[in-house]
Amino acid sequence: MEKQYHAILLVDDDEDDLHILSSTLKQMGSSYEILQAHDGADALTQLRQLSQSGELPSLIIMDINMPKMDGKQTLTAIKADDSLSGIPIVIFSTSSSEVDKLFFKTKNVEMITKPVEFKTFYDVAAKLLSYRKSG
Repeated sequence: MEKQYHAILLVDDDEDDLHILSSTLKQMGSSYEILQAHDGADALTQLRQLSQSGELPSLIIMDINMPKMDGKQTLTAIKADDSLSGIPIVIFSTSSSEVDKLFFKTKNVEMITKPVEFKTFYDVAAKLLSYRKSG
């Protein structure tokens, strides 16, 4: 049986972005453990290992453009896996493409375009973490 694991998985191939996201979450007063993956394949490996232990992160924050497996491919794989599909996901990317926005909207996923104001990021993360706690 899945239990809530107080962790947030950050998925981005850019070390600077991982550092900024991690620091921002800590500044928000987050008590969540911050996990990191450098591409979609790494994220799926970590998620499947966590799923086997019955603990999944409360939120995934993921970039679109990454090597090996991009954000769209990763999202599709997560949504297709019943054990992972309930994890809220935020796409955090420099892409302002309408095609990307439509893709993520049809998948019922929040998308935030970089750069972002702290309050916007905070509001979206807080909303999804709250949803996960009540859901």
